[in-house]
Amino acid sequence: MRQYIAGVDIGNATTETALGLVEDGQLKKCVSGINPTTGIKGTNDNIKGIIKSLKDAAKKMEIEIENIDLIRINEATPVIGDFAMETITETIITESTLIGHNPDTPGGLGLGIGETIRIEDLDKAEKNKAYIVVVPKEIDFIDAAEMMNKAFENDIDITGAILKKDDGVLVNNRISKVIPILDEVEAIDRVPIGMPCAVEVSQPGSCIEFLSNPYGIATVFGLTAEETKQIVHIAKALIGNRSAVVIKTPAGEVKERRIPAGEILINNGKRTYAAVVDRGSREIMETVKKARNIEDVTGTKGTNVGGMLEKVRKEMATLTEQDYNNVFIKDIMAVDTIVPKEVRGNLANEFAMEKAVGIAAMVKTEKLHMEKLADAVSEKLGVKVEIGGVEGSMAVRGALTTPGTEKPLLVVDIGAGSTDACLLDRENKARPVHLAGAGNMVTMLINAELGLDDFKLAEEIKKYPLAKVESLYHIRHEDGTAQFFEEAIDSKMFARTVVLKPTGWKPVNTKQNLEKIRAVRREAKEKVLITNIIRALERVSKTGNITEFEHVVLVGGSSLDFELGNMVTDALTYYGIISGKANVRETEGPRNAVATGLLLSYLEEAGNGN
Repeated sequence: MRQYIAGVDIGNATTETALGLVEDGQLKKCVSGINPTTGIKGTNDNIKGIIKSLKDAAKKMEIEIENIDLIRINEATPVIGDFAMETITETIITESTLIGHNPDTPGGLGLGIGETIRIEDLDKAEKNKAYIVVVPKEIDFIDAAEMMNKAFENDIDITGAILKKDDGVLVNNRISKVIPILDEVEAIDRVPIGMPCAVEVSQPGSCIEFLSNPYGIATVFGLTAEETKQIVHIAKALIGNRSAVVIKTPAGEVKERRIPAGEILINNGKRTYAAVVDRGSREIMETVKKARNIEDVTGTKGTNVGGMLEKVRKEMATLTEQDYNNVFIKDIMAVDTIVPKEVRGNLANEFAMEKAVGIAAMVKTEKLHMEKLADAVSEKLGVKVEIGGVEGSMAVRGALTTPGTEKPLLVVDIGAGSTDACLLDRENKARPVHLAGAGNMVTMLINAELGLDDFKLAEEIKKYPLAKVESLYHIRHEDGTAQFFEEAIDSKMFARTVVLKPTGWKPVNTKQNLEKIRAVRREAKEKVLITNIIRALERVSKTGNITEFEHVVLVGGSSLDFELGNMVTDALTYYGIISGKANVRETEGPRNAVATGLLLSYLEEAGNGN
């Protein structure tokens, strides 16, 4: 008897198929198919991706989809991962002005302190005062330089300048005195006139020192000790800048307002634990560990985290067409991070780096919605569709096709939305766990910490190595090695950090250098993936002691990461655990484990007469 059986793994990012030719209960041939998941995992939007993945496999098997006798889909655990970023504090500048500006080409050099004055009013300036000149868009660099030189001749003390246009260097080259000149200030009309001001420009390749020091700002404006405490965030916002301006208005208030980040409430069926978000991720994760078997997670009403968790719950209820009251958050993961936050009162789109907590939530729903999906796929294709086992159990069966593995086997499946682990013992009993936080959360952290506002670029930074284009004929890889080329590199890439994608290089649109980008990428993986792997092993272990495990096999799309394997090996070697990537069916690497497990479990069940 000849049958075509397909196992289909619907993941957060990809939908994978293992299509097998079965003759007399024996697997004779197996091929794979893959397609990006369409829609939220576990919803009817997945059908399009499922069909494309099946078509990919059927083409390799040289059959049509209609020839498939049975399709087995995973339970989708049934979990859905979501994530959000909760900023702990927000700096608000009220009735004062902060320009934490860092244009590419400031002019001049040094620190200038004085009173702001419109360049048109220089003829009214007093000789016993120091001035910072404000130059609007209407006045070009030649006229501005002439007006400033005339003021110098009249003994007017100009100690710095603020320009609307990108003319800092042009003005500096035409005036008779070297002063710090800051340009590209978009909201030049909002710069207060007649107010105390300080402008600082450092040497190329250097950072400002005076205005990034709270005591330096205190010196400029004559602040008291109490007032100095209040301007710490201003100084923080300017750290690392080559140029900056701080202006004080009459009221001169700088206030910090606490955003109600709220509390996370974790219920394990016996009691409710509370974790305060603005105390950081450590308290949250310690509380998660205490609760252990989580029944549901909520947040205090009227707070950021409360709104985020309820939004996740409502969205999942809508997508899966279930009663809101039957949707439960079964796990959360929190990590500390630093994100750029827009400074209120800014004049040139300035950002300050603020402490934040990244939170991933995993939602458990009823199995009913997967049954509805199976019915919808069956109706669409005219093929019998059934639900196989849960992802963890299927992944470990697929991983067992890796040469050199045997039971008992512990598998960690790192996906896009969740991290799953499963221990399969010698008696074929599986012990799976499912945790929030995986590849998408790493991408979110990279996107946030580098201030990219480009999730796709952040995903590419996560997946591929970096290099710096040092000339038109060579690049410097992130490991320090140089690579030379016979043909010239695109001049648009010159002096830029690029992502070395297999399909071509992509420039990274950020002022951060290669070393910083690499550090953010690796730290994000450490915070999420390595932490979650350890957490998964602790959950699978009956004692919570992960040293009882000897071997850990990695599966899932995130396991293809070019550096994750080595990072995991380094982390687990500390516990005496050997780890490595699976090679499913000796051909697929760490991919297709769940889909293959769904196919193989059918053969096992058929062999047992089920």
